[in-house]
Amino acid sequence: MKTDRRVVIVHDWLTGMRGGEAVLEVLLELFPAAPVVTLVHRTGSCSPSIESRTILTSLLQRLPWGSTKYQRYLPLFPLLTRTMKLPPADLVISSSHAVAKGIAVPEGVPHICYCHTPMRYIWDQFDDYFGGARAWSPAGMVMRLLRGPFRRWDLGSAARVTRFIANSENVRERISRIYRRDADVIYPPVDLRRFSVSTAGKGYFLVVAGLVPYKRIDLAVRACNLLGKRLVVVGGGTEEGNLRRIAGPTIEFTGRIPDGEVVRRYRECEALIFPGEEDFGIVPLEAMACGKPVIAFGRGGALETVVDGVNGLFFPRQSEESLIEAIGRFGTLRFDPAAIARTVVRFDRPQMKEALAGFFRAQGLL
Repeated sequence: MKTDRRVVIVHDWLTGMRGGEAVLEVLLELFPAAPVVTLVHRTGSCSPSIESRTILTSLLQRLPWGSTKYQRYLPLFPLLTRTMKLPPADLVISSSHAVAKGIAVPEGVPHICYCHTPMRYIWDQFDDYFGGARAWSPAGMVMRLLRGPFRRWDLGSAARVTRFIANSENVRERISRIYRRDADVIYPPVDLRRFSVSTAGKGYFLVVAGLVPYKRIDLAVRACNLLGKRLVVVGGGTEEGNLRRIAGPTIEFTGRIPDGEVVRRYRECEALIFPGEEDFGIVPLEAMACGKPVIAFGRGGALETVVDGVNGLFFPRQSEESLIEAIGRFGTLRFDPAAIARTVVRFDRPQMKEALAGFFRAQGLL
């Protein structure tokens, strides 16, 4: 690595550890002197390797409830991105599923974007966030007015990126379709050291997710209600109240729990239910690393990780009836936990790190 190169990494927000933050950790290992620029940082919410870095935030950090209810400022994100101050840099790397790639980069400075997805809120999943009853909420009405300008801003920011990396073939297609740009595909990492194969189960199905509309956790809750099956829902979010209202006596909500408890739940479940259409999806890989099959909606990133009949099965329509049929089919199949775990080896963290390093070397940037 050229030690005199000044590298800055830009990330949308630092409020918890998810797939995007796992990618950020690897980037920080490759560029150990790089500061992180972000819209907002909730202190202590990320891993020590992230928290120990120099973290520079935007005006959002100082606004009321900026670090706790930052989503409410979504209509202002393009403006707030202008308040993210970029230190002197010879290379900028953005880790972006929203607005990080929109940071102003001086002319002549390479900007590499690891794109987790083009922004869901304004493109493919706008109606999941702001349709139905939400269309008449204040946020829904504001976003309908701003969707056009937001899209133009997003397209303009994409045009200024030097080169894209996509987190999956699914996202590569979306980058091509929306931004008219090509991308290299480097899958996000799973730290397989955290998991081991379990051959036992405690008779329940599992969901691990942020409880937000597009995840479609309501399908799993309604299906298990109708079947009388036990379902454990791990995670929190804006949909938790609605989901609790429709849940029957066989549904358990844990809220957000520590990583070690999540792993225990993976090991105890019979199968993971994955009812949303995801850009890629780290959670199915974590479940499979524990030897557990995945019952997944057959679209999006799951098509790149789930092999029907080997490490899981698909349901073709995003409906209760389709999921119920898949759960019935699951009861007729037998899966080999060790064989399931072997299907995720290619996503192990060291392999992702080497793929990223190879990309930057090929560009003469590492």
